Amino acid sequence: MRELPIQEIIDTVAELCIQANKILPENLEKKIHSCKAEEQSPVGRSVFDDLEANLNAARQEDLPICQDTGMAVVFVELGQEVHLVGGTLREAVNAGVAKGYTEGYLRCSIVGDPLERINTRNNTPAILHLELVSGDKVNISVCPKGFGSENMSQLKMFTPAAKQEEIVSFVRDVIAQAGSNPCPPVVVGVGIGGNFEECAFLAKKALCRDIAVRNPKPLYAELEQTMLNEINKTGIGAQGFGGTITALCVNIEEGATHIAGLPVAVNVGCHVTRHAMKEI
Repeated sequence: MRELPIQEIIDTVAELCIQANKILPENLEKKIHSCKAEEQSPVGRSVFDDLEANLNAARQEDLPICQDTGMAVVFVELGQEVHLVGGTLREAVNAGVAKGYTEGYLRCSIVGDPLERINTRNNTPAILHLELVSGDKVNISVCPKGFGSENMSQLKMFTPAAKQEEIVSFVRDVIAQAGSNPCPPVVVGVGIGGNFEECAFLAKKALCRDIAVRNPKPLYAELEQTMLNEINKTGIGAQGFGGTITALCVNIEEGATHIAGLPVAVNVGCHVTRHAMKEI
């Protein structure tokens, strides 16, 4: 059994909050560059120029890449041979988020109650997803999620009679209805299977996957490409100004489901779909 002081969790989460908000994942930045070259609209290409300039300015000035530094979504894979010392995991995650957002001068956007609307002033509480795994390591991923894109997400409970074409049309229509609201070009996470809440989790998990990694099952990898093609036919374009690139990537995560169900969730991410990871 390995003892791990809770302070290491706090410091790691704080570090990742700042890193994720200031540094875009390498493969996502590369995709933005390559999609600019593919964009056929002159206006669309000029918007991609602005997106690149924003990333460069954030890097040079050590500033967040988006003013909406999001709600902190934290994925933790906790080895079963790890014994946390000095507090609970949830307390540590929230303390780390509070430290990262206040000391990193990141915008605090969380209200403690959805109707009373009082800002907690340190961006807590975070959303915590915990998975117990074998071993004596802790893997932590912090995925800040802005709500301009989060608000555009949807879930639909299909029946097993639904055809793949209907699923593709649903995903495309979610993005078409969103228009310019999620700051396209978007990254799209799709969850297929599970139940109501598991499907939404699968979509979030898909959204936070490296965009260079395709689903290992050929059926879903092909479906990812089909959905991407259909979304890009909408012509929404970068920031809604029109063009041939509306989405950068579609990631699908699937899960077991009931014989009577076929849930599909779409979690929309903006062009700065952020995440950072570290192993302790």
